[in-house]
Amino acid sequence: MQVPLLRSLLLSCALMSSCLNATTIDQSLSESEILSRAAQKSQQRIERLDDASQAMLIEYSNALAQTKALADYNAQVSDLLVAQEQELNLYQAQLEQLHATETAVLPQMHRMVDVLGDFIAADLPFLPHERSTRLEALQELLPRTDVSIAEKYRRILEAYQIESDYGYTLEAWRGELGPKGQQRSVEFLRVGRAMLYYQTLDGHESGYWNTRSKRWEVLDNKVRRPLQRAIALVRQQKPTGWLELPVKTLVQEVQP
Repeated sequence: MQVPLLRSLLLSCALMSSCLNATTIDQSLSESEILSRAAQKSQQRIERLDDASQAMLIEYSNALAQTKALADYNAQVSDLLVAQEQELNLYQAQLEQLHATETAVLPQMHRMVDVLGDFIAADLPFLPHERSTRLEALQELLPRTDVSIAEKYRRILEAYQIESDYGYTLEAWRGELGPKGQQRSVEFLRVGRAMLYYQTLDGHESGYWNTRSKRWEVLDNKVRRPLQRAIALVRQQKPTGWLELPVKTLVQEVQP
């Protein structure tokens, strides 16, 4: 009776040991799975933290780059502002100088226009409408504020140049001679600024401007044909030839 009982006890112990071992193994496996899952979760958190850190690093790098770009831009803008301020100061100085120049030049230009008017009034009375219109345009131009000093000065010099050119040219044209109500159409001939002639359209009367008496005077009939040829020549109605006009005699006559 004792032997079977011992075997039963031993068997029971063995079975209990086996059950205990199986339970231990199951517990170990369960704990391993838990640890594995925990490790996976930890790794995932680490990976997420690493991705976040990487994103933050990229964002930080971008912020540094933007900060540097802004600093460079601010430096450029500062240099530009300094250059613009210097340029504005230069413009201001030029404007002040221009104002001073205008104050000095305008009276001189007025004087030039006055002298031109006096000269035209004392000159041979040719192209009166054209020359008076040009003079009036200059007189109206001077007080205008929308026209630069340079443009005013250019126009004055242009008028002087035109008047100067009259002294080196020949010109023939048809116009009216005499006071209003008694005017008659004539042919005029200008020889530089030396002589100014006229001849009626029928060719029966010829004359010249006497610079001494400031009036028109009639010429001898012997001048009629040479004057007709001279007018035709200047008008290019005849081939090139000599002008046979009493210039020398008339110049001597009008000299004081």
